Amino acid sequence: MAAIVWNDLSTRRFETGIDRGVFYPIDDCGVPWHGLTGVDENTGSSSEPVYFDGVKFNDIVTLGEYSATLKAITYPDEFMACEGILEDQSGVNIYDQPQARFGMSYRTMEGDVTGTMPYYKIHLLWNLTATPSTKTYETISNEFNLSQFEWTINAIPEDIEGYRPTAHIVLDSRKLDPWLLQDIEDIIYGDEDNCPKLPPLKDFTTFIRKWNRFIVTDHGDGTWTASTSRDDGVIVMTDDTTFLITTDTIEYLNPETYKIWSSEKNEEDING
Repeated sequence: MAAIVWNDLSTRRFETGIDRGVFYPIDDCGVPWHGLTGVDENTGSSSEPVYFDGVKFNDIVTLGEYSATLKAITYPDEFMACEGILEDQSGVNIYDQPQARFGMSYRTMEGDVTGTMPYYKIHLLWNLTATPSTKTYETISNEFNLSQFEWTINAIPEDIEGYRPTAHIVLDSRKLDPWLLQDIEDIIYGDEDNCPKLPPLKDFTTFIRKWNRFIVTDHGDGTWTASTSRDDGVIVMTDDTTFLITTDTIEYLNPETYKIWSSEKNEEDING
């Protein structure tokens, strides 16, 4: 046990800003959302006091579902279908059509008292619908003001094993394994071989839970090879002929026999 320390500068952190917005059409590649200016999140939770004989003895908390107000000064053309606007032919847009669902992501920064912002959080949202607010168009004057668009977005939650259904996951770079984070960013932001995608929520969480740095290859002749793509202490040479494996994917069956395996990353679902 340790006493509380109030002046530890390493714990004085703050969160600010929003950037790296991405819009994900259903079953299609994501596109950057330039001009995203704000997201006002609302969990929708509420609390109701319970009284007995005039004395309060409990609070009943009703958990809500994700909703937010989305603000931007512009939006991707692909988002128009989510407003119920469909293009009949190039330059001809038909309004008041059924609205498509979508996913999105955005990033908020984490800073500390040194003035730097070395960490960040990636917010991932699934199964969204957007209801636009009133749009106001005014005459141009000598004070030029950008029109700001707003939408109320709501999410349909999905099941996650072991948890209450949700449509909102946040990745914290301060705590997440940096190589897992890189793999995730390659998926949601794209890389040289794949376009940006937001995998189904169930497949995404399975990928994270099964992710491992350690790979075992069975050569079929009684030998095997253990490898890791990065030098991070997973395989440690203790001398010229002896090594130590530090992952939890080894199970001792008896003092002289063990089972060793690598994880399945669920890549077929992620990239399918």
